[in-house]
Amino acid sequence: MKPSSRVTIRDVAATAGVSVATVSKVLNARYGVSAATSAHVQAVIRELGYEASLVAQSLRNHKTNVIGILVADLEPFSTELLKGAAKAIKGTGYELVVYSAGGRTVDHAGWEQRYLSRLSGTLVDGAVLVTPTVVDVEFGQAVVAVDPHTGPTGLPTVDSDNLAGARTGVRHLLDLGHRRIALIGGRPDLESAKLREQGYRDELSDAGIEVDPELIQPGNYDAEDSTAAARRLLESPDRPTAIFAANDISALAAIEVAGAIGLKVPQDLSVVGFDNVPEAALANPPLTTVEQPISEMGHRAIDLLIQLIHGEQVQNTHIRLATRLVVRQSTGAI
Repeated sequence: MKPSSRVTIRDVAATAGVSVATVSKVLNARYGVSAATSAHVQAVIRELGYEASLVAQSLRNHKTNVIGILVADLEPFSTELLKGAAKAIKGTGYELVVYSAGGRTVDHAGWEQRYLSRLSGTLVDGAVLVTPTVVDVEFGQAVVAVDPHTGPTGLPTVDSDNLAGARTGVRHLLDLGHRRIALIGGRPDLESAKLREQGYRDELSDAGIEVDPELIQPGNYDAEDSTAAARRLLESPDRPTAIFAANDISALAAIEVAGAIGLKVPQDLSVVGFDNVPEAALANPPLTTVEQPISEMGHRAIDLLIQLIHGEQVQNTHIRLATRLVVRQSTGAI
């Protein structure tokens, strides 16, 4: 047997000196095998590193005990969400497989349907879609969407209160005396980005401040785009005294640009982000941000999905989690 080849049930049987049928009985905990033989076969299985094929297991049992998580890319948001999913899966009897599109989905709506089709039928018992572009997917198995582009639909969803969170972040800047507050927005196709911009607009409006279109710049939840947006804002003759960024990546880009052009944060510019990814606390200065419970979102998505896989009655299939402001050193009074 070549070292690179997959270990098969026949390899186990040959090494153990028993029949394939005996190995099958041991794997499936069936009667007809002595305790000594079973222990010997299990030892060989561990020695060879044998794992049953998911496809073969699915064809035999019509389930794999594997849950798939599909992400557009492995960036801070999805990475933190996966931590929560990994915690939720412990002790459930399920395993987790992560399928990343490698960031190749920005201009391709419907990516999740294409990738779901690759997993359907034999590989997973259900799937979690992270920030899917569409939710009217056809899969034939349980599916839960986290932070879908279009917001809650007929598909079970988990998200956070983006509107209230944005209002909280902007209100913090207003309370510090800022009136010329800019927005580095998110991806225009994402519901979360739309709600965060709406929260920004609503909070300024309630404070009697007219929204200046020049202070709203697209960041697209992207570091490079946000850097360009921050530079446009901070190099303008009438620059803002504060920036509310639609995510932490954008906020950190703004802090970096401010430093590059000689502005001090928070003395010359206050910055608020959104998400509270781990990098936010490590920034210089540490970032004030609106925390959405990303890890908990992953946890709740897995919990909900397993309930659906088991056919349980679920009262609430649209879960919205609260946000909170985390004040650090990137904001100060004007």
